[in-house]
Amino acid sequence: MHIAEGYLPPLHAAAWGVASAPFVVHGVRALTREVKEHPESTLLLGASGAFTFVLSALKLPSVTGSCSHPTGTGLGAILFRPPIMAVLGTITLLFQALLLAHGGLTTLGANAFSMAIVGPWAGYGVYRLLRRFDVPLMVSVFFGAFFADLTTYCVTSVQLALAFPDPSTGFLGALAKFGAIFAVTQIPLAVSEGLLTVLVMRLLIQSSKGELTRLGVLLQGGAAAKDGTTTGATVR
Repeated sequence: MHIAEGYLPPLHAAAWGVASAPFVVHGVRALTREVKEHPESTLLLGASGAFTFVLSALKLPSVTGSCSHPTGTGLGAILFRPPIMAVLGTITLLFQALLLAHGGLTTLGANAFSMAIVGPWAGYGVYRLLRRFDVPLMVSVFFGAFFADLTTYCVTSVQLALAFPDPSTGFLGALAKFGAIFAVTQIPLAVSEGLLTVLVMRLLIQSSKGELTRLGVLLQGGAAAKDGTTTGATVR
């Protein structure tokens, strides 16, 4: 997913940077408010960022100018909602570009838009939808992480197709080619990330039940969670 430094035409790179900026600015405000009002969440925020950093640093070659890997953004989106994940994901991408030569500064906006913005919103949307229909927590977490990962690569395919349309079939032909190449490696990776996210969530339930209850991931005493569902059970 990390589009390499200098791979996108300058106009495309600038446009994706402009598109990403409002989400990141909004996320900075949400993150500042979260830390100010709930300083005890700092450790969990750090864990969410580290989870994203480690998973998204695993590179599997996929197509010239890009690569495939898990994203790790579904967990943070479920815990803290997508605006905060926009910041954590962008910081992750910035450090990877500077320290690991993974991605780039010119393509930071494009990479952030796919991995730190659209992916978390898609994953969180699926998670909330499933929870609203009373789907068990761990099943919802799995599909939230799965779609956060897979949607990221769908957006990357669109970005590359826009930048490099096929000479004969144009944008749609290029989109089909990029999408097909990514799908070969990304679907099993998305499944693996979903399973790993479920495992991490189970560990967090054991170690941070109070914090997860405050965040609305767990329910207690029939109180309404922030996704609108109610139940007397803590974990379903």
